Amino acid sequence: MSLTETEILSQPDVWDRALALTPAFRDVLAHPGERVLVVGCGTSAFMAASIAALREGGDVGLTDWAYASEAPTGRGYDRVVALTRSGTTTEVLDLLETVGRSSRRSVVTAVTGSPVEALADDVVVLDLADEKSVVQTRFPTTTVLLARAALGEDVAGLPAACAAAVHRGLPFDVEDVDHHVYLGRGWTTGLAHEAALKIREAAQTWSESYPALDYRHGPLAVAGPRSAVWVFGPPPAGLVDDIAVTRARTVVSDDDPLVQLVLAQRVAVALAGHRGLDPDRPRHLTRSVVLARNGATP
Repeated sequence: MSLTETEILSQPDVWDRALALTPAFRDVLAHPGERVLVVGCGTSAFMAASIAALREGGDVGLTDWAYASEAPTGRGYDRVVALTRSGTTTEVLDLLETVGRSSRRSVVTAVTGSPVEALADDVVVLDLADEKSVVQTRFPTTTVLLARAALGEDVAGLPAACAAAVHRGLPFDVEDVDHHVYLGRGWTTGLAHEAALKIREAAQTWSESYPALDYRHGPLAVAGPRSAVWVFGPPPAGLVDDIAVTRARTVVSDDDPLVQLVLAQRVAVALAGHRGLDPDRPRHLTRSVVLARNGATP
């Protein structure tokens, strides 16, 4: 069993233990009326998108998200929340330095004593969700789980639901699919982007992701018999029928979207195995992207 798969299977237990940290997340995300920017890089950027949609959808306050390298400036945010597993990601460090004292700087990380702590006013450490694998799995899902709990959603049943999902059969045979598409709406769009990234990282395979209603606006043209189109959450009216015309497989589930992301992680690992790849050693990738502070690679 790969290290990545071991960490995927650990998520029910990690989620269950992590719920004790809900008050710390509530202090960062749930102040009514605060204008908040949530940022990250790669996987963390997609989780930032999900958390921003959850916070704004919960009517807590205006919430934007951005890649740390492309964050807007001059908008007067009360708080910037940075997600960074390693606490060493250069673009996050640069952004927090740029923000300075103009906004409260809150950081969610998996590593105690990392460089990001020196630039933060608040630090939430999810060391129980840290990973040895390059490919992120349990850190991002735990972060979103806690954000949902902090914003008032009842997620107490999700660890048990995840425990069932990690041992369930996959929704399709990975040998039959060459093209993977993930769709979401609202906060699940970030999960769709993350699922597609897992396929690219672990299995070096063609994957795409879109807001569900936008899929008809062009991307549907490349779907075919060896495509799988996975919709996180309830599909928009008529979309499943439109996909069926292409003869692509459609995956729709009653599982919670975060549990569906865990299943998608398992698909990525299974596909890597089918292709003779090691998901613990994704091509050209490292656990953290650390650049020279002038923007060039060291």
